[in-house]
Amino acid sequence: MKYALIGPTYPYRGGLAHFTTLLVRRLREQHTVTFYSYKRQYPAWLFPGNIDPDPSLITMRVDAEMIIDALNPLTYWRVARAIVADKPDALILQWWTPYWLPLHALVAAAAHRAGIPVIYLCHQLVEPDSSPAEWQIARLGLAQGDAFIMLTQREHAIVQLAFPGRPTRVAPLPVFDQFPDASQTPTQARLQLGLPIDVPLLLCFGFVRRYKGINYLLEALAQIERNVYLVIAGEFWEPEQEYRAQLDRLGLADRVLLHNRYVPNEDVAAYFTAADALVLPYVSGSQSGVAMIAVHYGLPVIATNVGGLSETIVDGQNGLIVPPADSGQLARAIARFFDENVADSMRAAMQQSQQRLSWAALTSMIEELTHELCETAAPATR
Repeated sequence: MKYALIGPTYPYRGGLAHFTTLLVRRLREQHTVTFYSYKRQYPAWLFPGNIDPDPSLITMRVDAEMIIDALNPLTYWRVARAIVADKPDALILQWWTPYWLPLHALVAAAAHRAGIPVIYLCHQLVEPDSSPAEWQIARLGLAQGDAFIMLTQREHAIVQLAFPGRPTRVAPLPVFDQFPDASQTPTQARLQLGLPIDVPLLLCFGFVRRYKGINYLLEALAQIERNVYLVIAGEFWEPEQEYRAQLDRLGLADRVLLHNRYVPNEDVAAYFTAADALVLPYVSGSQSGVAMIAVHYGLPVIATNVGGLSETIVDGQNGLIVPPADSGQLARAIARFFDENVADSMRAAMQQSQQRLSWAALTSMIEELTHELCETAAPATR
């Protein structure tokens, strides 16, 4: 089959760029994919994070048409014309932010006029910490879709209600297996990263943002009798001093290490090898690419019951699930993890999860939806 797909890739940083790159790679194993990406994405004044290129020495790249300029709508028309001229069997759009609504509306309308179905792959219906009005924007944007693939059961049910009669599927977020395999012992990894040896060590990884609930994790650590250590590794989108002030108030400054930097691909394995467990104390959100890195490395996860996290992390098997925004429950789960010595059994279960969370499940779903859409009448212009 033949696909057109829009999304971020290298040199952009973060989980969405990684996800899109891996998706294109896997689809190209069986199909022709024309991949359109951005030569300029978010303007600096609108984006709270670092917009510098991914600094990794080991990069993830695929061939892409880097022609979309967020600040130049003429490039939207250029992409739309290219898609129509290419005549793919389906156009795959990704939804995670209303920022791209104008681009999506234009290219989807052009695709429909040409009889090209649009498949929306939704990472999250609304952004964490967003206002209630964002759902209305999302609904307006997603109305352009002829079929939907959701990454959580909850959002799958919402889209079924919002767009009855349109094909809708739910797929697990696949394993982020592009990172280098672990080649060190935990001790070697800790020495490389300057982390303490022979202590219980938790990892909190990725961009530091308000919705990730790190403040609750710090409160939980203060409630645990044993000296559990924590490394927070990732680029801070919030003032680092706020977290340092909380550490001082809680008396945790000597047990929590802040590595405020974007972790390049070549250093990811060291963090996931050094840790005893990954902690995801999110208070909102849909899914987590960080959790899928943990699956890749077989690292147990202690997470909150937010979005689709409990669909990836099975409580008591490959990790532990607790209610969000509850530092007491989180403290008890962390204590249980170390007191009951469940790390080895959870690592084994996490490795078994890799097949269930494979890319083949997602690409097969895309293929099935494409066949279904192609067998029906050409989609009506919306």
